Amino acid sequence: MNQDYIKPDNWSIIEEGFDVERVKSSESLFSIGNGAMGQRANFEEYYSGPTFQGSYIAGVYYPDKTRVGWWKNGYPEYFAKVLNAPSWIGINVFVNGNPLDLFTCKEVVAFKRELNMKEGWLSRTFKATLPNDVVVAVEAKRFLSLELDEVGAISYSITPLNGTAEITFEPYLDSGITNEDTNWDDKFWETTAVSQDGNKAFIEAHTMKTEFKTCTFMASQCFINSEKLALEANVSHTERSISFKYSQQVKQDDTFSIHKFGGYTVDRNHEASQLVYAAKTVLEKAQDLGFQHLLAQQELAWAKIWEMADITIDGDVKAQQGIRFNIMQLNHTYLGKDARLNIGPKGFTGEKYGGSTYWDTEAYCIPFYMATKDQEVARNLLEYRYNHLDRAIENAEKLGFTNGAALYPMVTMNGEECHNEWEITFEEIHRNGAIAFAIFNYYRYTHDYSYIPEKGLEVLIGIARFWQQRATYSTAKKQYVILGVTGPNEYENNVNNNFYTNYIAKWCIDYAIENIKKVASEYEADFDRIQNKVQLSPEELEQWKAVAGNMYLAFSEEQNVYLQQDGFLDKELITVADLDKASRPINQKWSWDRILRSPYIKQADTLQGFYFFEDHFTTEELERHFDFYEPYTVHESSLSPCVHSIQAAKLNRMDQAYEFYLRTSRLDLDDYNKEVEEGLHITSMAGTWMSIVEGFGGMRIKDNTLSFEPKIPKQWEGYSFKVNFRNQVVKVKVTQKGAEFKLEKGDDLDIIANNIKMRLRLEDE
Repeated sequence: MNQDYIKPDNWSIIEEGFDVERVKSSESLFSIGNGAMGQRANFEEYYSGPTFQGSYIAGVYYPDKTRVGWWKNGYPEYFAKVLNAPSWIGINVFVNGNPLDLFTCKEVVAFKRELNMKEGWLSRTFKATLPNDVVVAVEAKRFLSLELDEVGAISYSITPLNGTAEITFEPYLDSGITNEDTNWDDKFWETTAVSQDGNKAFIEAHTMKTEFKTCTFMASQCFINSEKLALEANVSHTERSISFKYSQQVKQDDTFSIHKFGGYTVDRNHEASQLVYAAKTVLEKAQDLGFQHLLAQQELAWAKIWEMADITIDGDVKAQQGIRFNIMQLNHTYLGKDARLNIGPKGFTGEKYGGSTYWDTEAYCIPFYMATKDQEVARNLLEYRYNHLDRAIENAEKLGFTNGAALYPMVTMNGEECHNEWEITFEEIHRNGAIAFAIFNYYRYTHDYSYIPEKGLEVLIGIARFWQQRATYSTAKKQYVILGVTGPNEYENNVNNNFYTNYIAKWCIDYAIENIKKVASEYEADFDRIQNKVQLSPEELEQWKAVAGNMYLAFSEEQNVYLQQDGFLDKELITVADLDKASRPINQKWSWDRILRSPYIKQADTLQGFYFFEDHFTTEELERHFDFYEPYTVHESSLSPCVHSIQAAKLNRMDQAYEFYLRTSRLDLDDYNKEVEEGLHITSMAGTWMSIVEGFGGMRIKDNTLSFEPKIPKQWEGYSFKVNFRNQVVKVKVTQKGAEFKLEKGDDLDIIANNIKMRLRLEDE
């Protein structure tokens, strides 16, 4: 049974009623971010019940020493941890000396929490009866500014309802925090200074080992019924915390409020010696603007995001809520302002999965950012990998590869591998293919070839060298094979000739050779620079061609399908439909040994290849492979339903496409995988966008032309989306009666709609 407590709403995520069993899940679901920092939706006031505190700074991490039972050569030395940063949101509240703590209150009624997606803020309201029988009404609103992205703002108000009460606000900073996720219980942070300046407070701290220097800061102002007060603060501090106490006698039905501004300055963006100065500067800007004006700026900034990125769905509130939730969380995580950053699988919502970058970025996220923002944002994501090329070569060298072969890490923060499960670290090498595919996909969509001669070709050469060396010539098969891998289906480890891996390896080599020829003939200066660096020889290129031209792809004549791997048909082929529901999810109910022997597929694997390389196969071939593999797929990866939704729509199986769409769009809201309290599945959220735009909208690039084949689920009255295609904005609107295409920005544009060419022109104003 999936969770079902989030109220359906077109523009908000809403929870009504306080339930201690839901606190951790809601802390994930109501998370907020602004690309530079983010935080789980922890209460501002003290909470003594089960909670998962989390506040995170983009790009700040700790190399937690690897912990394994048996060390293997090639293991990374550490697992990069997304760090729980010093907290600035805390406001202890006391009513007649009693702490306000929802876990110990006698009664909590009228509890409502709302994440307003349209305007970019989080709010909470409730009435509580404290153990001393004082009844209070509380309103809190919080956001992380998109305009001043080092700053967040909180408005917290309390109203006594059954008599006068002395109310104390105690805003504080605390660097004495720990990670939920740690291998050795290391101390991650060293606090170096705690200071104040008037109503401002600062904690300077740095991470151990990585030495990221930070300043966590706050400033507060109190009000009675919106009238500013000049209260003297009672200041106290320890080696790792500082707090200000503001107390006030508050009459029944009067409202005592505090506006708190806080956040982080980091030496990634400022001189280490200037962090406190930078914090004071940005705090003064925030205070001068004030909470309401900063909130108005926030609403305008989000309106600009939604103007381009919004997808509307008419007649299906849950579907509408799901896609907007996904789009919002992607923008919370990454806005494309900083090329040093990437998109972590949990974003700023939890600590699981460690590093900030997986192959998810290239396979799922780049299409979203290409189409909803300026293409420079997607180019930044490609350049992130170019900047890590030397590390990818080092990673390959550690595993015995030579001559500039590059193996990009499965998980990384700075280009080094920091994932330490052998069956993934050493074997899930298909990640290299996604990085090459992203270069192809970027050029296909933007038609910006300049990236390839400037940077991308070096990446393609390093990847091709890896594949050529990783393949083995089989004298029995008289073909090249790739042994001992884990494909996208992580429920099969150490298999031979995974179709997706072999196919993408062959394609990577062919694509590298194609671009070597193009750059050599059309960009001679770039080619000479690259050649001086990589020393490609004709003999080496012949070795590449031999591997790519004679790659083994396991095929079953009996089933008429490519085999996911050599031994797939040796399994007991019982479909998911015949699997006992009590066994689901199998990753929580079965031993790993049993999973490995089963036919069950975690996510699109062979079908991932059919998704990437749709043009290489006929629709009949896709249908045959979909019919064979989907019945064995348990979709226990967040990355699975979106690919299947796109392919089901391509095959006109709209009921199935819709079910997969709903699952991907509401994966976290409805907690399909029973793990939402650990954080959200950020990177798969881009797949939700693809389910609509590429699935139902049928968007493709055909013959260098933007193409659509729109379809609509019967559950919807209509839907619409926009794409920024080569700096031209096209709006697509689909109803049960048909589709409309409108050019909203740019020059005349030829598109293909349902295989018919048409020209779009800007309408007269």
